[in-house]
Amino acid sequence: MRRSVARVQHRSLAAIPLVLLLAAGSPAAALPDAREAPGRGAPGVGDPYFPLDGNGGIDVLHYDVRARYDFDSARLRGRTTVTISPTADLSRFNLDLLLPVTEVTVDGVEAKHRRAKGHELVITPAEPLVTGTQVEVTVSYAGKPGGRRYAGEGNWLADDQEVVTMNEPHMAPWWFPVNDHPTDKATYDIAIRVPRGMQVVANGQLVGRVQRRGSTTWKWHAAEPMASYLAYFAAGRFQIDRGVRNGRPWLVAASRRLPAPARRTSMRMLRRTPAVVEWLESQLGPYPFSTTGGLVTGLNPGFALENQTRPTYPALGRGSTSLLVHELAHQWFGDSVSVGRWRDIWLNEGAATFMEVRHDELARGRSAQQWLVQWHQAMKPEDPFWDVVVADPGRDDIFASAVYGRGAMTLQALRTRVGDEVFWRLLRTWLESRKNGNGTSEDFEALAAQLSGQDLTGFFTAWLRSPQKPAATPENGLG
Repeated sequence: MRRSVARVQHRSLAAIPLVLLLAAGSPAAALPDAREAPGRGAPGVGDPYFPLDGNGGIDVLHYDVRARYDFDSARLRGRTTVTISPTADLSRFNLDLLLPVTEVTVDGVEAKHRRAKGHELVITPAEPLVTGTQVEVTVSYAGKPGGRRYAGEGNWLADDQEVVTMNEPHMAPWWFPVNDHPTDKATYDIAIRVPRGMQVVANGQLVGRVQRRGSTTWKWHAAEPMASYLAYFAAGRFQIDRGVRNGRPWLVAASRRLPAPARRTSMRMLRRTPAVVEWLESQLGPYPFSTTGGLVTGLNPGFALENQTRPTYPALGRGSTSLLVHELAHQWFGDSVSVGRWRDIWLNEGAATFMEVRHDELARGRSAQQWLVQWHQAMKPEDPFWDVVVADPGRDDIFASAVYGRGAMTLQALRTRVGDEVFWRLLRTWLESRKNGNGTSEDFEALAAQLSGQDLTGFFTAWLRSPQKPAATPENGLG
């Protein structure tokens, strides 16, 4: 993500453990192979910033999201099938969803359900779920997403002509039932039915379109595992362009609500996406997904977001190359390798901002080290910029400018400290070893120390964990 105010120029491999709250009761001690009584999946994975995000005891494998959106009433009606694998025997489990639910079935059998804590859908199947099996949970629901709130956020972005489900760290519970934490990635099928004449763009590849009298259903398939906040659809009227570059399909779209000059400029910039992806591959290694693209909305989100395979943007101007670089760099940092906890967000935003600086270095000859030194000198010790502890900024500051800027400065300083060869090997090793997975700041720091053969404890303390300006020393990549 890059907010307009923040401009500063599947599975977890090391994730926090899922919390499982066991039901009261004791195993039958007389039987040597007796199992414990089925437990109750926890209402959250225990993320320090958002404890109720996600749900304990389940691993989602696939989402089949089918929904119909009515622009006149601003009402969404959905029927989503979630394929899960229980990680423990469960008598009940949770999903995250804000809209009212009419029916839930588990493997075709009706299940009891109730609402808890606003966004928690508590499901009690007719029979307990068994560890390691695959289960299909189908939820039918309907309501108006606008006005619904969770964690202080009202994220639904729509009017009577267009809708786009883009936001971070939360978006999915506004339109489908979900295990809403980046540590549980899954593949997706997204089918959205809209009035005829409207179009739908989503993640992955368009695999079908079904026309009925008065409506069209657009079907998209996301083949690679994806964190739930990155899943999206946009519905409205769009100018769409597509092609194939070096065997990789791309699709871009711009809202027809934009004034003609703004739409033309946005499309020109969007068509640069395949070239930017190729440049990023030259720096970071193979692009992690099977398709790419982007979408410009006619609404006013106030930020761009790295939705997987197809980032979403506000209107793009001629000088938007750095924004493209930022959101497309997120396809590696944030989408392929996602945070293990939301406090690790600097690994996403700092890296994407650093790649903007790197692009300027190669395209314009502006030294990244010079950029680092200038920013370090410009920010006085008393500047609030230094108050943010980047490795743990607090839930209200996960998108603070320091997370972006100081995060990028950390990477350039690390590059200077360990040298170019080790630094780029570090980034590529990080991305390859954790592809489609997750990582924490501590994981990244340990890999940096391992590959460099250096004790980097003081370096990372100065840049990531100290609420003060790092000293201008060679140890900090500045002297």
